[in-house]
Amino acid sequence: MTSETVIIGGGVIGLAIAIELKLRGTQVTVLCRDFKAAATHAAAGMLAPDAENISNEAMRSLCWRSRALYPDWTRKLEELTGLNTGYRPCGILAPLFEEAGGQGGRGAGEQGSRGESLSPSSPAYWLTKEAIHQYQPGLGADVVGGWWYPEDAQVDNQALAQVLWTAAESVGVELKDGITVEAFLQQQGQVVGVQTNAGIIRAAHYILASGAWSNELLPLPVRPRKGQMLSVRVPEFVPELPLKRVLFGQDIYIVPRRDRLVLGATSEDVGFIPDNTPEGIQKLLQAAIRLYPQLKHYPIQEFWWGFRPATPDELPILGTSHCQNLTLATGHYRNGILLAPITAALIADFILEQKSDPLLANFHYSRFQSKPSTSTPMLTHSANFSNGHRTLDTMNRVSTDSPLIIAGKTFQSRLMTGTGKYRSIEEMQQSVAASDCQIVTVAVRRVQTKAPGHEGLAEALDWTKIWMLPNTAGCQTAEEAIRVARLGREMAKLLGQEDNNFIKLEVIPDLKYLLPDPIGTLQAAEQLVKEGFAVLPYINADPMLAKRLEEVGCATVMPLASPIGSGQGLKTTANIQIIIENAGVPVVVDAGIGSPSEAAQAMELGADALLINSAIALSPNPAAMARAMNLATVAGRLAYLAGRMPIKDYASPSSPLTGTITS
Repeated sequence: MTSETVIIGGGVIGLAIAIELKLRGTQVTVLCRDFKAAATHAAAGMLAPDAENISNEAMRSLCWRSRALYPDWTRKLEELTGLNTGYRPCGILAPLFEEAGGQGGRGAGEQGSRGESLSPSSPAYWLTKEAIHQYQPGLGADVVGGWWYPEDAQVDNQALAQVLWTAAESVGVELKDGITVEAFLQQQGQVVGVQTNAGIIRAAHYILASGAWSNELLPLPVRPRKGQMLSVRVPEFVPELPLKRVLFGQDIYIVPRRDRLVLGATSEDVGFIPDNTPEGIQKLLQAAIRLYPQLKHYPIQEFWWGFRPATPDELPILGTSHCQNLTLATGHYRNGILLAPITAALIADFILEQKSDPLLANFHYSRFQSKPSTSTPMLTHSANFSNGHRTLDTMNRVSTDSPLIIAGKTFQSRLMTGTGKYRSIEEMQQSVAASDCQIVTVAVRRVQTKAPGHEGLAEALDWTKIWMLPNTAGCQTAEEAIRVARLGREMAKLLGQEDNNFIKLEVIPDLKYLLPDPIGTLQAAEQLVKEGFAVLPYINADPMLAKRLEEVGCATVMPLASPIGSGQGLKTTANIQIIIENAGVPVVVDAGIGSPSEAAQAMELGADALLINSAIALSPNPAAMARAMNLATVAGRLAYLAGRMPIKDYASPSSPLTGTITS
């Protein structure tokens, strides 16, 4: 068969796009592997860009725009079908417990006043303990306040899925359930058909919207993230639904639906392993009962699970692909239902009118590809698209790396550099360029005081291409570091990085050995995380401290290899290995590396990145050393991914002993 447009995927994204294209006059076929398995059915239906506190500016804009479309979009679907989507602009309440830092837990804002934690265009209101318990009776006793997000909403996800399917049928979309797409047939940069379990299906244009299963068809970094959920029934002795609004708590949300409450959701990187587990359900119930204690008396109604399509930066992949007639609309992770209206509109505009919204550039698949200048082609997925002489299987085996992600922001380079100790601004500029780094750390105090070597630093680098990492160098106490961190955030804003909340935390009272204070570092980190900073703490190679800092919410841990500026190399290898083994955040080896061989060794341990300053700045040829450190970082990372040969106590010949010529 031949269609004008074929959409692979029958979840909320695929169906929303299909309806939009059909209403604009296009013949559309949707190929659906299993309609009931789509992530749409397993969701909770929250439309919560404010409660989610999305930090990425482009993603926030996309979500806000989609939420604004929801009233008209659902009304149109309901008119087409005569069915109810369960859309409710109910607002979302986000209660906080004491250890979350009270009102500081979700952004700035003064107690009892309107909190501009997100944007003037999307208000949030801080509710005191008294106000929140009055507004929503029945909350746990240790709820100390919370945020009210009046513009967030909800939709009944299961009702929406059925409405979309019915609406697609009613407008004439051809729906084919039970069709598994096995491969794209490609020739000369075009898709010429899709191989399915029902034969080859051809079209003029193709859209990949198969969510967590997208990686089975193309080498896109989309992985399933399992989420377990359950519902409890409101018992008959309760006269009416006691919970009127969505509760968005810490590690739990509770969504009221007619006569039941939906509880979710775990987030598990376990591949496509199905089923609910006792551990997952126990976590949900414990968190839910703490937030809303009377739940413990409600009968459990149902358990289920689903697979969210997650990308490394947790942002969707939208727009063009490596083939001219293949468009991507996948990787929506937690926000597929929220983003359905805007995704449908943008993709339809793009395909039918060649109108590319400026926002789409932020979600292009190429953001996951390393630039040729910073790594070998083996580390990118682009090789899979272009090197016809390599099989996909072979390339996928070597293409096992992913970008460095810190606090949701993606970086291709794993080398960070600094700006101190150079003999001149020019040497610093040349070295930063030669290193191909994307993160440069800057001492806030030295810039503020115009210390020697730091005059004109703000103008010396192109901050549209380099991410500033302000640091609290020179701070001897937690209080000093917190104050300087706040100055650093303002400094980044002045240089145009409005959304930069990064801070490299240094608390160093020891002026001889410059060893960081573990207690002061932990105290400062706890406060800065509450204030919304992405904290990158510089620490001794202490595995227990590293774990504590991760638990309080730090974005990385940065253990020293040896004392700052000493060039002694890796003196803390055993402890760094323990930190790497147990860390759930990126581990950046910082301080003490003196040569490229030591840089490679640190990366071979499994470090996620390096921060190197003195070894570059104090070299007789800093630019050449910067380039060497870049190459060593890439080589060490690739060696770690490849895996080392085993060490043996005896020799093992490289050439075979059989079949040799004998006299």
